Amino acid sequence: MKLLFRQRFFSWLDSYDIYDENGNTVYTVEGKFGWGHRLHILDASGRHIATLKERIFHFLPTFELYVGEQYVGCIKKEFTLFRPRFTVECAGWDVEGDFFGWDYTITAPGGVRVASVYKELFRFTDTYVIDVCEPQSALLALLVVLAIDAEKCSNND
Repeated sequence: MKLLFRQRFFSWLDSYDIYDENGNTVYTVEGKFGWGHRLHILDASGRHIATLKERIFHFLPTFELYVGEQYVGCIKKEFTLFRPRFTVECAGWDVEGDFFGWDYTITAPGGVRVASVYKELFRFTDTYVIDVCEPQSALLALLVVLAIDAEKCSNND
């Protein structure tokens, strides 16, 4: 299953549209005012299904994950020198980026690939392709990509 993650061109806050392989809108992401990044994920019918909130005052970026209104865990950036790395507490996933921080591989325990993420270059807005192995992992993989993009935005990458 592939998802196309595209940031909206004209938006005061972080806003994204997520499409499937056929160009159908699967999710919409709306940024909210507040300290740190706060993103609400809506399904195709406009119903709120998840939230990503940045924890402020942390040495390394940390993002809380909510499905509905229930806290399910967090995504934490790890200290590394050359390749960005994140951990997803609630799933036990590891996320490792390439040297430039544009392409990522998400793996489950035992090194099983969950998803691959790559950034499309030469676009006016941030555009990522998320190739998810199992459709039930799509929402959590999207939350990981949103956290990576928010962290890059905070660091002006």
